[in-house]
Amino acid sequence: MELSTGVCTIRSWQWSDRDSLVKHANNRRIWINVRDRFPFPYGNDDADRWIAFARSAHPETSFAIAVGGKAAGGIGFVLQEDVNRISAELGYWLGEEFWGKGIMTAAVRAVTEYAFANFELCRLYASVFEWNHASCRVLEKVGYACEGTMKRSAIKDGQTIDQFLYAFTR
Repeated sequence: MELSTGVCTIRSWQWSDRDSLVKHANNRRIWINVRDRFPFPYGNDDADRWIAFARSAHPETSFAIAVGGKAAGGIGFVLQEDVNRISAELGYWLGEEFWGKGIMTAAVRAVTEYAFANFELCRLYASVFEWNHASCRVLEKVGYACEGTMKRSAIKDGQTIDQFLYAFTR
C-alpha cells in the first residue's frame, strides 16, 4: 500500500526501514505518548519484530510514515471484532524532528480516508493521554470529535492518568 500526501508517504513497512525506525522510535518523548507495548529503549530486535509483524498482517493495517523516502514514524488501525466490527482504533507516532510540520495531520487524514474506503467501518477512534495536546489538535484538524474524558483510565510511566476519546464517524 502507498498513499502520497504531499508532505509524506504512507506505505508498507520495509526491511530497509530498520535503521530509521530505531533512530526515531528510540526516544522517551515518543514512548511517553504511546502504549507500553511500544518499548523503550527501542533497539534493532524491536524493529525487526515490528517490521515482521506488520509485513505478515492480513489485512495490512500498520504503515510507515515516510519522509524523504525514509521511515519517520508509524500509523495504523486495529480492526475491532464481534459487535464492534464496524469500528477500528487508530494509533500513530512520529519522530521528534518531524513534529510541528503538518506531517501527522496529513498522515491521519490519509489513513482515515483509506480505512473508510477499504474496510466496512462506521467509526475510527483514538485515545490520547491527558498531556498530549498536540495529538488532540491533529485529530481535531482532521475532523475527529472529542467524545469525552475517560477519567483515570490508563497508567503510564507510573502515573494513573485520564485519556481523551476522539472519534470520526460516517
